[in-house]
Amino acid sequence: MNLRALSSLGIAVLSAAFFLTSGLSGQQPKAPATKDWKTSESLPGVDMTGLTAAQKTKLLKLLREQACTCGCDMKLAECRIVDPKCSYSASLAQVMLTAIKEGRSDEDAIAAAKASQFGHPPDPGKILDDPISIPVAGSPVTGPANAPITLVEFSDFQCPYCAVATPAIEEVLRAYPKQVKLIFKEYPLEQHPQAPLAASAALAAFKQNKFWEMHDLLFANNTRLSRTNILGFANKLGLDMKRFESDMNSTEVHETVIRDVQDGDKAGVEGTPTLFVNGQKYNGPISVEALKVVLTTELQHPGAASKYLNQAQQASN
Repeated sequence: MNLRALSSLGIAVLSAAFFLTSGLSGQQPKAPATKDWKTSESLPGVDMTGLTAAQKTKLLKLLREQACTCGCDMKLAECRIVDPKCSYSASLAQVMLTAIKEGRSDEDAIAAAKASQFGHPPDPGKILDDPISIPVAGSPVTGPANAPITLVEFSDFQCPYCAVATPAIEEVLRAYPKQVKLIFKEYPLEQHPQAPLAASAALAAFKQNKFWEMHDLLFANNTRLSRTNILGFANKLGLDMKRFESDMNSTEVHETVIRDVQDGDKAGVEGTPTLFVNGQKYNGPISVEALKVVLTTELQHPGAASKYLNQAQQASN
């Protein structure tokens, strides 16, 4: 295909704009650093059983010093705590653990990790996947009903990545007030114990037309999502508290959360936040600059953004 088919955007401009703002990682922005990864004696998914005290100390030192290759800009120990599902930090930690257990040196353990299949950043793959159908009837939505672009977000109120991404998504909506609408789908992750409660609270507030107000409060307080605090948020919003608690505990709301998660699973959601642009899974960073490239392309080439952007990416590699 002639690269000039990208029209006024220009493939070089698109690829440069995307890759200058993207980084090698997929969909998740860097979460706020946790406080305990530098001192914690245990890490999710790292079984140190059988190591001597000296070996354990050596391994933890390496994991606190070596960077994860998934593109998160975190050290391995930090990534294990912030993102326990990361296959890169989990696998690299296991390679290092095995080397240390075998009595090998620090340098050998690092070399073994770098030589493994996880020793290099992941292939960025497609920017947009092929479009699929996602059930959205009855889900919270903001933006004009006739907007040419529909963003579907699968999110988790306790997820630090989602809290970081939210301002960028809101800025994108302000930049495209007539062209973009956002539909929110619940996707509470297993490692976030308060996320299902927060999801139910948001949907209960939705029944009183206060979803987005509750959405903002939950993300602003995503590290303190206790039931008591959530009830306080509802009271602050002036909700009918008896109805709110009844809805939050109802089978209907719980089943809605379950359906959203199932919809996400079927759509290929693996973590949060995950965005779909007119049904096309977005695999880039959730930043204003990167999203504007995608949205502008979709507006100029309706339904064909994946073809143009994926070709732009291939040309830049």
